[in-house]
Amino acid sequence: MAGKDYYDTLGVAKTATADEIKKAFRKQARKHHPDAGGSEEKFKEINEAYEVLSDAEKRSQYDQFGQYFGGNVPPGAGPQGAGWPGGGGGGYTYQNVDLGDLGGLFGDIFSGGMGSGMGAGRGGSRSSAHRGADLQYDVTLGFDEALHGVSTKVELKRNETCAVCHGTGAKPGTSPTTCPTCKGSGHVTQGQGLFGVSRPCQRCGGSGKIVENPCASCKGKGSVVKLKPITVNVPPGATDGGRLRFKGKGEPGTGGGPAGDLYVVTHVKKHPYYTREGADVLMDLPVTIAEAVLGTEITIPTPDGQKVKLKIAEGTSDGKVYKIPGKGAPKLKGKGSGDLKVKVHIAIPKKLSREQKELLQKFDAARNDDVREHIG
Repeated sequence: MAGKDYYDTLGVAKTATADEIKKAFRKQARKHHPDAGGSEEKFKEINEAYEVLSDAEKRSQYDQFGQYFGGNVPPGAGPQGAGWPGGGGGGYTYQNVDLGDLGGLFGDIFSGGMGSGMGAGRGGSRSSAHRGADLQYDVTLGFDEALHGVSTKVELKRNETCAVCHGTGAKPGTSPTTCPTCKGSGHVTQGQGLFGVSRPCQRCGGSGKIVENPCASCKGKGSVVKLKPITVNVPPGATDGGRLRFKGKGEPGTGGGPAGDLYVVTHVKKHPYYTREGADVLMDLPVTIAEAVLGTEITIPTPDGQKVKLKIAEGTSDGKVYKIPGKGAPKLKGKGSGDLKVKVHIAIPKKLSREQKELLQKFDAARNDDVREHIG
């Protein structure tokens, strides 16, 4: 990293304390670690800067010699840079620096799995426990079933632990052996020293074990595909295209890992006269011209199976919406139900008798207002 400023690399001032340098290093390492999608080159620069600035003696030499620290000798300093740090004159040699316990530091930074790669190859093993896969199942419901909830049985095709080998994948009487490539750790390190990056072992798939004598029942997989009948309780208020999560009902985990989840996607059949808008239920109500003009009272059914009387006011316009509170669908999240919204549609007759036409003409002639007066 010749010519680069270590302080600038970590984002600290030259007067920064040891704690400030360590804190800045942790922040930068989290951001740029290759296992977290960061740049490996940038990660190397951060480590190089921290290796120097975290050591009082090395930091002192760096502050004194600047960019020529670590073997980058200035022009005219001699063929071996004698007398300069890292040169041939017996000074400090940065290339052979003792990395110390950086593995422990990275274990703190990336606790939870992401940074264990910094210690790969130095001992320790990675757990072979894996969470089971999530499953998705589509179920079709009637309008009323979605509205009020329903318990339905479904058959899921999923992997189950092999009953013959109990999930080991090995022939009964034998056991998986330690992977010779990763020595049972489940991961290998690419690169050397501080800059090594951990990757899952390709030979054993990250399990740390090799099955030499596979189980005949599961072909060494440790699991078999089976149809598993389960009961799914769809709660009241399910929507078309809704997604319900059932924790732990997916495929079983391996190596002691937790089971995955089951996601049930609900599809709701159309109703003859109801539609859904979230928790609200919509209904179109046809009325005659006379009912709209004179007003009336109409008995209508509600989604909960009851009947209510809806009063249509005199002079109701086409498209007028009447709301009946609490008569919609149950709310999936929260208490209570939505509303029943009734939209009025005035039915215009397409054919009239001679008598009907004459009556309408008399009615229109008796009007004393101009409905298009505002147009000019």
